[in-house]
Amino acid sequence: MSLKIFNTLSNKKEAFEPIRKNAVRMYVCGVTVYDYCHVGHGRAGVVFDTIFRYLKYCGYDVTYIRNFTDIDDKIINRAQKQNILWQDLTKQFIQAFYEDMGKLNIQSPTEEPKATDHIREMLDMISSLIERGKAYESKGDVFYSVSSFADYGQLSGKNI
Repeated sequence: MSLKIFNTLSNKKEAFEPIRKNAVRMYVCGVTVYDYCHVGHGRAGVVFDTIFRYLKYCGYDVTYIRNFTDIDDKIINRAQKQNILWQDLTKQFIQAFYEDMGKLNIQSPTEEPKATDHIREMLDMISSLIERGKAYESKGDVFYSVSSFADYGQLSGKNI
């Protein structure tokens, strides 16, 4: 029996075929660590842990990446409100996240990068998008230019 997954682009179930033979790379957006986990975090953890385990069971060499967003406005505001360093706040909630996921018997991913460890790469990517006309700056923020991507909305079925 082959593994079948739903392809949003074709709108049907299709046989799973990895890009590289016997190897699967899986990226899952992680939590923004400004507060304790909620049931949605638990659900995502269980779902992707199940997929991770099943792919390994099927014999794939799986690289599973789940990030931590460890800097943003919510984090800064919460830290200021509590009169603590934002790094201390994120450390507290990363530890709480691990405790919660442990109680759900969720395995650790292959890697768990923190956003703050990759600021230079993010800035370089943003600069590249702006230079190529794929993003633009407005009032100190940078926005993706959806009109620069002909197939934007294809997965959602929305026409901009």
